[in-house]
Amino acid sequence: MPELRKDPVTGRWVIISTDRARRPTDFAHEPEKKHPGAFCPFCYGNEAKTPPEILAYRSNGTAPNTPGWAVRVVPNKFPALGIEGDLGRQGEGLFDKMNGIGAHEVIIESPDHDKSLAQLDEKRIEDVLWAFRDRILDLKKDRRFRYILIFKNHGEAAGASLEHSHSQLIALPIVPKRVREEVDGCKQYYTLKERCIYCDIIRQELDAKTRVVAENADFVILEPYAPRFPFETMILPKVHESSFEEGQSKAYENLSKMLKLLLSRVEKVLVAPAYNLVIHTSPLLEPSNDYYHWHFEMMPRLTRIAGFEWGTGFYINPTPPEEAAQFLRDA
Repeated sequence: MPELRKDPVTGRWVIISTDRARRPTDFAHEPEKKHPGAFCPFCYGNEAKTPPEILAYRSNGTAPNTPGWAVRVVPNKFPALGIEGDLGRQGEGLFDKMNGIGAHEVIIESPDHDKSLAQLDEKRIEDVLWAFRDRILDLKKDRRFRYILIFKNHGEAAGASLEHSHSQLIALPIVPKRVREEVDGCKQYYTLKERCIYCDIIRQELDAKTRVVAENADFVILEPYAPRFPFETMILPKVHESSFEEGQSKAYENLSKMLKLLLSRVEKVLVAPAYNLVIHTSPLLEPSNDYYHWHFEMMPRLTRIAGFEWGTGFYINPTPPEEAAQFLRDA
């Protein structure tokens, strides 16, 4: 029988449609089309084709905007928001608006055009994580910004416009509604119980094991109890941290291992699907706190959102998270 499950953090309900349960092989999708020979501005040797780099991890002695880099961060050539100017908040009757101020950057994860993030070795993935941290620490100095989202669109179906493996960063002058719902849900739980809800989830899931995919000394990979999408997966630090950029060097090393393990198993089980990967971290004006717990969310693009979802806010998920966890554990 189908189940209605409630997300304990946001209060969002989902339908786990066991009557139409689907295994990994049931999610047929067209392989991503490759475009050999097409020009790529992110490739080694094409540094002059992007805006000047903001950050790069380089071999000793190599000049900016030349070959010799392992990870490179550049402004997005077509930014969603502009870095220059004031917010200019104003109202038009009952409507509110402000100038489109923010930062939009691209993190080029590897010089190798043909390697996905899952195919990089753990040290290279760790370099990408350090680049995320460095850019957050720099941008959070700008008092106009309230939130920094790092996300990855892998594959055309997930919104990627270029094949070359990359992530994006957008700094916003407001806290997104989706994040605000999470933070507020965590605050309410903490006010009631004086504990972090994610810490409680981690303890309960590690005890039960049914939705845990893998763990190491610092991180756990698990399927959320009420996932919106098949094989939606989270990576959480075991020790409470509210902000991603608070991490220590050993933790980023272990996080790179968990991220590679997750992406590799998803590629194997679901035959290299398109996916979205996001980091949810504490808003910039709510630094280290006891109620919010940063985490990765990974969502393979296996099903489509249609009229029911748009009209109700309910999501229908045909794969119970317990089964998804089992498939990924066995991969």
